Amino acid sequence: MAIWVNNDTRLLVQGITGKEGEFHALGCRDYGTQVVAGVTPGKGGQEVQGIPVFDSVAEARAETGCNATMIFVPPPFAADAVMEAAAAGIELVVCITEGIPVTDMMRVKAFLQDHPTRLVGPNCPGVITPGQAKIGIMPGHIHTPGKVGVVSRSGTLTYEAVWQLSNVGLGQSTCVGIGGDPINGTNFIDVLAAFKDDPDTEAVILIGEIGGSAEEEAAEWVQANFDRPVVGFIAGATAPPGRRMGHAGAIVAGGKGTAAAKKEALTAAGIHVVDSPAVMGETVLEALGR
Repeated sequence: MAIWVNNDTRLLVQGITGKEGEFHALGCRDYGTQVVAGVTPGKGGQEVQGIPVFDSVAEARAETGCNATMIFVPPPFAADAVMEAAAAGIELVVCITEGIPVTDMMRVKAFLQDHPTRLVGPNCPGVITPGQAKIGIMPGHIHTPGKVGVVSRSGTLTYEAVWQLSNVGLGQSTCVGIGGDPINGTNFIDVLAAFKDDPDTEAVILIGEIGGSAEEEAAEWVQANFDRPVVGFIAGATAPPGRRMGHAGAIVAGGKGTAAAKKEALTAAGIHVVDSPAVMGETVLEALGR
C-alpha cells in the first residue's frame, strides 16, 4: 500500500516548457511515473518529449484524466497555479516552487478549504512511493521499497534519511517532503495520519527544524494516536535567534520554535530523538528491535 502516490498516479506538470519543469517531468517519467500532460498557457498543442501540452489544467484533466500535478511555475504566479489545479478537481498538488509570498499562500489556504485537493508544499522536494511513482525533484535511485515512512521539512535531510534506510535494508514506504515555508498545504500530522492508516508502514522518520510549532503539535498527536516507532531529528540547533536559516519558516522568534523545545516535546511523546542525522537509519533498526 502507498499514500497518495502510486502506480495509478497520472501526473500533470504545470510549467513543463521551462527548463526545470521539463527536466524533472522527464525524471519522473524515467522513474516510472505516468506523466500524461503539461500545462503552459499559450503553448497548448505543443509537445515536450512526447508529453502533450495544454493551455489550462481543466483542459488537460478533461483530455488525459490526470489526477495529480507538479508545479514549477515562477513564484509570482505559483499560487494561481495551485488554485487553478484545485478548481479543475486535481486530487493531489505538489508545489515545488520556492519563494511564494506568504500573503499568496494565505489566499491559497483559504481557497483550498472549499476544495478536496491535497496540497504538498510549496518549497518542497515532493512525494515518492519507491518502486511505484514519484512526484518531485528527489533522486529516485537512492530509494528502495520498504516499510519506513519519511516526513520532513528539509529536502536534503530527507535524502540522507532515505539513503541510510536503503543501506540498512529497511527501505521506505512513502517519503513526503512537506516543505519549509511558514504556510504549507500538508503538515506533519496529515502525513502521520496517513501513515497510521497504511499497514505497510512499520515505523516513521520525522525530520523537523527550528521555527513554528508544527513539531510540538506532531509530538502531541503521536503520543495520543500513533503506536509505531518514530525517530525524530530537529535541524538548526546552532542557529542564532531571530535570524532566518535556509527555509522561510526556520526562524526562532520571541523565544519560541527553538530546537531544544522541539526535542523536549518529541522526547516526552516517546519519540526516539537523535542529535545527529548520521544515525537516523540505525536508530530505526534499534527501535524496531532488529
